[in-house]
Amino acid sequence: MSSTASLCDNILALAKEAGACAAGFAEAAPLAEAEIAIFDRWLADGRHAGMDYMEKYGALRADPRTLLDGARSVLCVAFPYGPAERPSPLFSDYALGEDYHTVLRAALAPVAAAMEAAVPGSATRICIDTAPIRERVWAVRAGIGFIGLNNLLIVPGAGSKVFLAEILWTAEAGPSSPLRQTACEGCGACVAACPGHALDGCGGLDARRCLSYLTIEHRGELPDGLSLAGRRIYGCDVCQNVCPHNRNVRNAILPAFAPAEELMALTLDAAAAISDDDFRRIFRRSAVKRAKADGLRRNAARACAGKLPKIR
Repeated sequence: MSSTASLCDNILALAKEAGACAAGFAEAAPLAEAEIAIFDRWLADGRHAGMDYMEKYGALRADPRTLLDGARSVLCVAFPYGPAERPSPLFSDYALGEDYHTVLRAALAPVAAAMEAAVPGSATRICIDTAPIRERVWAVRAGIGFIGLNNLLIVPGAGSKVFLAEILWTAEAGPSSPLRQTACEGCGACVAACPGHALDGCGGLDARRCLSYLTIEHRGELPDGLSLAGRRIYGCDVCQNVCPHNRNVRNAILPAFAPAEELMALTLDAAAAISDDDFRRIFRRSAVKRAKADGLRRNAARACAGKLPKIR
C-alpha cells in the first residue's frame, strides 16, 4: 500500500471514530457543466422558493478550490442523526438534539488538525451546510452515497437521515472508489407519499410545495389551503420515513443528537403560544431557532386550526 493510500485510510478511520457513518475523498476540481446546469435550471424555474441566498456565489459553488486557496482534496463525511428511537410529533428528527452546525464542527476539528499534521504546511477548511458547496454532489463523487428520488443523499446501510460535511484540504488524497448503486431503482415511495407533491419523480424538488421549506425557511404567511393538522410544525420526514433504505436502520448517533427533553415535552398548544423568551431558552442550542419564534407560532397555529384541506 502506498504512503498516500495509507494516509487516506488513516484519515477516513479518524472520521469514523469521530462519529461518521461514511467518509470518502474526492479530488477538488470544478463541477461538470451538466452539474452546474441542473442547479441553474432549478433556480431559473423558481423551485428554490424564497431561498434567495442560493442565487449567490455561483462561481464559488461551481469550484471548491475557490473556498480554500490551493485546495486539492475534499473529504466528505456523513454523520447519522436518525431514525430517531423517540420521534417527535412536532419536530423533524434532525432537530431533536443540538444544532448540527456546532456539533459537527467540534467533531471534525480533530480530524482537520490531524490532516494538517500529517502533511506539514497543508491547510484545511471545514464546511458544514453554510458554505456555498454542493454537498450531495461531492458526497456522490466521494463514493459515500447516491442521490435518491427524495432529492436526499442515501448512504447504503445508513439511510438518508444523515448530516453532510466536508473538509477541504490543500494536500493530495487519492479519490475513494465510486459507489456502484446510483439510483432508487424505480421505487417511488417518497414521491407518492410527499404531502405537498414536491417531488417530481426524477430526483427533483420544488421547495414551494415542500413542508420542510414552508415550516422552516419560509417567512410570512403560509400558503392558503396548506394544512398542518396532524403534521410536524418544524420540518417533515415523510419522504424519508417511507424510504426502504431507512427501514431497519440502527445508526449510532452522537450523544449531542439525542432528543432534548424540554423540546420533546413541548405541546402543540404551548408552541402556538410560546413567548420569545421561552423560544430562546428552549431552542438556544437547537436547529429549530432557524424558524424563529414567529415562524414556530405561525406553524403551530395553523396545525391547531386543522380546518383547511391538505395541500393538493
